[in-house]
Amino acid sequence: QVQLVESGGGLVQAGGSLRLSCEASRSTSSAMGWFRQAPGKEREFAATISWSGTSTYYADSVKGRFTISRNNAKNTVYLQMNSLKPEDTAVYYCAGRDTSRLTSTNQEDYVYWGQGTQVTVSS
Repeated sequence: QVQLVESGGGLVQAGGSLRLSCEASRSTSSAMGWFRQAPGKEREFAATISWSGTSTYYADSVKGRFTISRNNAKNTVYLQMNSLKPEDTAVYYCAGRDTSRLTSTNQEDYVYWGQGTQVTVSS
């Protein structure tokens, strides 16, 4: 079993930046993703990265503003969020696939989930 722990959330003004981190309890060879859930809404896909880091994919709503990356030596995945908007306010979850190294936008493909970290963007 792999535990995922997110950090880096907080309160920021619109136009600001935050970097989220997700540390895994052990090394994995799987693709990782970030999802988010805004108040009163369903959880949605934000970004995903392959195990090698060479393949990434973003939701249209964050493309050009967010960057996902990973450091496999540190068992950590990052989400750099720039030009934040109030509509980015949500709980952000890190997730890992089981054995696949390929990216996915589907929540059902992920088996490991963190507890979430709150991101609040004020206008």
